[in-house]
Amino acid sequence: MTVAAGALDRLVEERLAERTRANAAFFAAEADRIARLCHRCAERFARGGRLLAAGGTPAARSDARHVAVEFVHPVIVGKRALPALALEPEDVALAARPEDMVIGFGGAPLGGARAQGCLTIAFDDTPGAEWAFLPPTDDAFVAQELAETLYHLVWELVHVFFEHRGLLEGRTPEPRHDGGAASFLYPFLDEAQDDLDAVLADVGASVRMKAQEVGALRERTLTGGREVLLAAAGALRAALDAGGTVLTLGNGGSATDAMDLVADLRTPPADRGWPARRALDLGADPAILTALANGVGPQVLFSRQVIAYARPGDALVAFSTSGGSENVLHALTEARRRGLATVAIAGYDGGRVAADGLADHIIIAPSQHIPRVQEAQASVAHLLRHLLEVV
Repeated sequence: MTVAAGALDRLVEERLAERTRANAAFFAAEADRIARLCHRCAERFARGGRLLAAGGTPAARSDARHVAVEFVHPVIVGKRALPALALEPEDVALAARPEDMVIGFGGAPLGGARAQGCLTIAFDDTPGAEWAFLPPTDDAFVAQELAETLYHLVWELVHVFFEHRGLLEGRTPEPRHDGGAASFLYPFLDEAQDDLDAVLADVGASVRMKAQEVGALRERTLTGGREVLLAAAGALRAALDAGGTVLTLGNGGSATDAMDLVADLRTPPADRGWPARRALDLGADPAILTALANGVGPQVLFSRQVIAYARPGDALVAFSTSGGSENVLHALTEARRRGLATVAIAGYDGGRVAADGLADHIIIAPSQHIPRVQEAQASVAHLLRHLLEVV
């Protein structure tokens, strides 16, 4: 189906409006519960608990991986790494301990983990979830974006309660609370509070503030980048119609964005009626990645795979919050050398990808706050998936 240019503009506006509405409604309604969840998770982390995440569908598995990487590899200097694992659903019950927390995505079963004493979280009506957060939307893409913002907020705000250790079960209050290098995440940390209700109220307010921030960034990204977004969708559709493959890549959280786009291309939401599309995630095989990193260096992780797999007429979609990751720059350069259409989805000011013009289409989420950038990038990727079916 081909849609006229004006109708495409309206489609983007409508999809943005739905995201804005759902984001505002969801976090206004759930902010206080999210604050209490952060407190409960901090208590379990303090007792040695781990956060286990499992996904019941290909797209849901990208969220499970995203949770693990965000908690284990904190992007804020000075914040502690927290134990988190991405597991297959059938492995959760075997791995879980009573002090753990378990997040289920895409219908991953939680009843067994809850029966073992785990704190359980879901973003749908999956049985066994002690904490169920139901997004106010029927759009699977919008629901995923709300879930991503929520687990980012849990990661950001659980640290509040480590700074207020007297509020954690069995912990002795400390005389001073200092947000340090991360104080911009939660500026109220420098206040000496040992009143749980007061801290919970502050954290709830922070949830609402951060939800407004991502809503504003999403609007800037999709409005300011609309023409580039439409052109990028057209390039991907042209490559696919000619028998090409969409290759994706990214590092860390951006790797899970790439994984999610491939899942959405190969296994689109059942209610859309879209065909499965040919796609390959260059971050999917740990044996290849570790071989390249060990034998040559991390800068060639993706470019060597472009050399191996790409054909003229294929397309490459690169995710990079900074726009400056060396292995992303090498891959884009190699892709262009081999005649691929190239799309980059970046944060900050686009970094070297934008400064050096390394991609044909560059969509920028203009922020330096990595979680918010990734949330806006998820919206870009979902709109790309939608638009390529109608351009």
